[in-house]
Amino acid sequence: MSDMRTAAGQMLSVSRERPTASADGLTLLGAAALLLVLGVTMIARLAGDEGGLGEAMMAFACIAGIVFIVPGFYMLQPNQAAAIMLFGAYRGTDRTTGLRWVLPWLIRRTISLRANNIISERLKVNDLRGNPIEIAAQVVWRVTDTAQALFDVDDYKAFVRVQIESAVRSIGSRYAYDDIEHQEVTLRGNHEVVNRELRAELIARLAVAGIIVDECGLTHLAYAPEIAGAMLRRQQAEAVIAARQKLVEGAVGMVETALDMLSAKNVVELDDERRAAMVSNLMVVLCAERDTQPVVNAGTLYS
Repeated sequence: MSDMRTAAGQMLSVSRERPTASADGLTLLGAAALLLVLGVTMIARLAGDEGGLGEAMMAFACIAGIVFIVPGFYMLQPNQAAAIMLFGAYRGTDRTTGLRWVLPWLIRRTISLRANNIISERLKVNDLRGNPIEIAAQVVWRVTDTAQALFDVDDYKAFVRVQIESAVRSIGSRYAYDDIEHQEVTLRGNHEVVNRELRAELIARLAVAGIIVDECGLTHLAYAPEIAGAMLRRQQAEAVIAARQKLVEGAVGMVETALDMLSAKNVVELDDERRAAMVSNLMVVLCAERDTQPVVNAGTLYS
């Protein structure tokens, strides 16, 4: 089986773009116009019984020359190219803009070299943790090798769409949607890393078609509707826990600072029991969600 796959892989011959020669179309257009004028003149002489066999042969030659020249014209706009073929064999690519001319039996296939922008459909995939998510991407691509785009894949535009979908699915399943602890690369929190890796994968996938990716990025990222509500509640709970943790850390630091300052300035002498009571009161004041109400203690801690 492996030998069959190897043989099948060797059957695809990789094409490479190469330049080809073409003539200036304006020069040939002038020649065609000259032949037209000459031919009309000869026909007029023949119609007026002023010409003979020579004029007739000249008129025929002019008509034949026009018929030969006219089919060879083609026009290229900026960032366009024409692949030239002879009886199915690739002869080269012409990238010279303007009116061009080649021998009429050569076939020309025009291909755009301009940047193309495509936004993929929203795909549902499972992220690294198995959560179903919706993901879509925007990709800017263009053809760099006309021979590969035309001859190494059947339809290079359809090939681009399929490979974009495959790459987006691969990236979506490679990372988790989110990480509240910020200890790993995630789809939501590390856009630059994800976009850079998506572009690298697309370039590798589209190299066989002679296509380069200039820019790409995620345009849509969300949990699938069936788990969106549950994941929102989980995110809210994780946010509350993180906020509480920060609040407690800050309160502990403030209590420690207060006790150190009281001891350093000899404001009050605190034994272990009074220190514990003050710590408790300060933590209640600092961590409470509501405004605390002061209570005046007229007695002591020991009565």
